[in-house]
Amino acid sequence: MDARPGNRNLITDVAGLRVGNASDADIKTGATVLVGDAQFTAGVHVMGGAPGTRETDLLAPDRMVEQVDALVLSGGSAFGLDAASGVADALRGKGRGFVVGDQTVPICPGAILFDLLNGGDKDWAENPYKRLGAEALEAASTTFGLGTAGAGTGATTATLKGGLGSASLLLPSGHMVGTLVAVNPVGTATVGEGPHFWAAPFEIGEEFGGLGAATQYPNVQTPPTKLSQHANTTIGIVATDATLTQAQCTRMATAAHDGFARALVPSHTPMDGDLIFAVSTGTVDMSDPDFDTMMLGHAAATCMARAIARAVYLATPAEGDTLPCWSSLVGR
Repeated sequence: MDARPGNRNLITDVAGLRVGNASDADIKTGATVLVGDAQFTAGVHVMGGAPGTRETDLLAPDRMVEQVDALVLSGGSAFGLDAASGVADALRGKGRGFVVGDQTVPICPGAILFDLLNGGDKDWAENPYKRLGAEALEAASTTFGLGTAGAGTGATTATLKGGLGSASLLLPSGHMVGTLVAVNPVGTATVGEGPHFWAAPFEIGEEFGGLGAATQYPNVQTPPTKLSQHANTTIGIVATDATLTQAQCTRMATAAHDGFARALVPSHTPMDGDLIFAVSTGTVDMSDPDFDTMMLGHAAATCMARAIARAVYLATPAEGDTLPCWSSLVGR
């Protein structure tokens, strides 16, 4: 059996996971939540030079808590870290969390991207992200919007609108891998001024236009960037149903960063806070742990590259945008 996308081509093809989005069109921002039917094992790896995070230290393999209740991706720079507070409050109300005596403490690590200079109205009187986090959790489902949605609502690349992307892959071993990503890099997801994606070699079918690889490439030694805006960071999640430890999740997150490098030029810069969480629901054992973990890492990188391209491909225009959408390059 060849590897192929899951039925939805979304991270929720990993059974037991749901994703919810919440957006504010006036602010041009939003939040995205990944939650499971039960707690899941999680790790994280950061490769960007300017991360914004909550509770990521807890995910190191030598820490006490190995499982979490939700993962939160948000716009809003440091303000957006409050989205996880909204998620935690809502989960506590549902009785979910780490039990300590007679208290329940939901564990909700999060990461943010910078979208404060994207043309939206940022003159709020009260931080909106706690509300957006709670709304995203309430909306959690096995199906969810991509492109200009959730944490990708106000995202941009150097030349085009960014967005929220997802993809999945069912491996011959029977393990499912899925990715979720909010694409807001210093660099570009497309080659030069054309519509071709850097991730084109990894496309399955026509999931981001089916244009194939570019036939001509610009001088990649000096790629376009949005460095002057300091409005950056791509944040993502890779998930699998394979039974992984927290250390193995961290290794899968590390491998998934290759997907950033395949789909974004440049990537992992000092001005990006590039980060990937990794999740294991642990419902499918591995018959050959060495080979299976290697292939899980490769699938994670491939899915991540595809999800990044899908995020940009599916972005839609909105009033006040500072950059065009990919669709404008092909008259779509």
